[in-house]
Amino acid sequence: MTSGADNLNIVREAIISDPENAWAQELGYLPLYAAGPNARVAVIGQAPGRKAQESGIAWNDTSGTTLFGWLGVTEAQFRDPEIFALLPMDFYYPGKGASGDLPPRKGFADRWHAPLLDLMPDIRLTILIGTYAQRHYLGPRAKGNLTETVYSFRDYLPEFMPLVHPSPLNFRWQARNPWFITDVIPQLRESVALALN
Repeated sequence: MTSGADNLNIVREAIISDPENAWAQELGYLPLYAAGPNARVAVIGQAPGRKAQESGIAWNDTSGTTLFGWLGVTEAQFRDPEIFALLPMDFYYPGKGASGDLPPRKGFADRWHAPLLDLMPDIRLTILIGTYAQRHYLGPRAKGNLTETVYSFRDYLPEFMPLVHPSPLNFRWQARNPWFITDVIPQLRESVALALN
């Protein structure tokens, strides 16, 4: 009889051997995500950045430090797959585009998120970071843009919590939307704490 961890490893091997990911294997890239059978919070982001992909460590930059603070957890807690599942919309760095990194590949999350989440039955909260994750998981419930969706966070609780990306480049957005720090972050920390206890 296979364990939850064994089944998660089977999915991981299938992702690695998928012909659509052969280009990544040629570059020496492994799928960058975290999944444990007892995880209680799922963090759905966009796609790994180049630095994260090359280091093999998700959120290993200033954005990650900000995110740990927003969540109210330590880095060690965040990196424990038995606590947090980290499932970007694509598990591989998509490359550079004309104005920043390319978007995650269409269809990747459709194919690989469900088999992983099926093996993590204890997920109590799913945090949706950025427009791609929000549109995918909220569908028609998402508002007209990211700001409106994040502002309407109460509409999605207790299952989902939409967030803006914690990148330092978003400081102007935060300055224009002070309710994010005063209203969203306290609720985020409360929801994470409830999911973990």
